[in-house]
Amino acid sequence: MADDAKRHIYSPHPEGYSQARQEQYKQYLRKLQHNFIDSWNEKIECNASLGDFEKIKVLGTGAFGVVYLSKYTKTGKYYAMKVMEKEKIVKMKQIEHSYYEKKILCGLNFPFVVYMKYFFKDNVYLYYVLPFVAGGEMFSHLRKLGKFDETTSKFYGAQVVLALEYLHSCELVYRDLKPENILIERTGYIKITDFGFCKLVRGRTWTLCGTPEYLAPEVILSKGYGLSVDWWSLGILLFEMSAGYPPFYASDPMRIYEKIVAGKYRCPSHFTPDLKDILSHILQVDITKRYGNLKDGALDYKNHKWFKDIDWDSLLNNRLQAPFVPKIRSPGDTSYFENYDDEKVKESPVCLYEEEFADF
Repeated sequence: MADDAKRHIYSPHPEGYSQARQEQYKQYLRKLQHNFIDSWNEKIECNASLGDFEKIKVLGTGAFGVVYLSKYTKTGKYYAMKVMEKEKIVKMKQIEHSYYEKKILCGLNFPFVVYMKYFFKDNVYLYYVLPFVAGGEMFSHLRKLGKFDETTSKFYGAQVVLALEYLHSCELVYRDLKPENILIERTGYIKITDFGFCKLVRGRTWTLCGTPEYLAPEVILSKGYGLSVDWWSLGILLFEMSAGYPPFYASDPMRIYEKIVAGKYRCPSHFTPDLKDILSHILQVDITKRYGNLKDGALDYKNHKWFKDIDWDSLLNNRLQAPFVPKIRSPGDTSYFENYDDEKVKESPVCLYEEEFADF
C-alpha cells in the first residue's frame, strides 16, 4: 500500500530544488491528499479478527494499552498489533482521539509514516495492526550513542520534513513529533508512528497535547494553532538528535514552558554554522518568521544550506545510503526492542462500551 507513494522520481539538480520542481511535487501531494480524503469519507469495515493473529511478544506499553509483535497466520507476515482497552479509553475521555487515529491510519500512504493494515475489535479491546518496523525506536539508538553526527541527523530530519509536508497537505497536524515516535526500518530509513494526537484541522485548534519539551509556544499560550506547531517540533528534534538533549529543558514542566515561550536557547559548540542557522529559522516564537510556515512552505528546508547534500527525490525513493542500517537477523527479530513482561489479557462475556465504539 504505502509503496505506491514512492513512484515520484526526478534526476538530481545541483542548483537546488526549484520552484518548478516544487510545483510538480505539490501536484503529486495533491493526488495523495485526494486519496486520503476519499479514505476519510469512506466507511471502512473491520477486515480481520483476533483469531487471524498469533501474539508473540510485547514490543511496548502505553497509557491505553500494549503493542505486540504478532504474526498474521494466513501469510506468516509479522506486524505490530496495537491493543487498546476500551475501558481505559472511555475513562480518559479519548474515544474521539482513538476514532480519529483509526480513520487517519487507514488513509495514510507515504514512505515515512506507518499505516493501518488491519483493524478490528472484540468485547474488551480495539486492535490496530500496523507494519512491524524491526529497527526499533530512534529514541533507543539516540540514548545508546548519546547524540547523532550531523550527517545522520540530516538524513532523518530530511525524511521528517517530507513526512510533515505530506501530512500537512492532507490537512493533518501531527502534534507528537519526538524520537520515541520515530521507528528505524531494516533499510535504515524511518517511519513516524503513533497518530493518537494527530488531527484533521481546517483552520485552528486549541487542545493542549504533546510532550512538554516539544510543545510550540502557541500551544502553551492557548492562542489557537495550526500546522506551524509541527515545524517547531522539527526544530526541537534536529537539536535533540544533534546534541543528545532538547534545547528547552528543566525538571519542572512549568519552567520548560517559560523557556519555550521566551524562545532563548544555547547551541553546543560542536554545532556547525549551517545547523545553527536552520535552527534559528525554525525555533522562531513568531510563527510569521518560522520555516515551513512561510510562503514557500517546505521549500525553505529543501533549499537551506544545511540540507544541501540531500537529493530529495532519491531520498523519497529510498535510494540514498542510510548512515545506520540495523542488523536484522529474521523478519520477526525483536532485538532492537526492550523486553517487557507479558500483559494479562482481560475477558468479558458481553461487549463492553458497545454504543461508544459502535462506529469502529
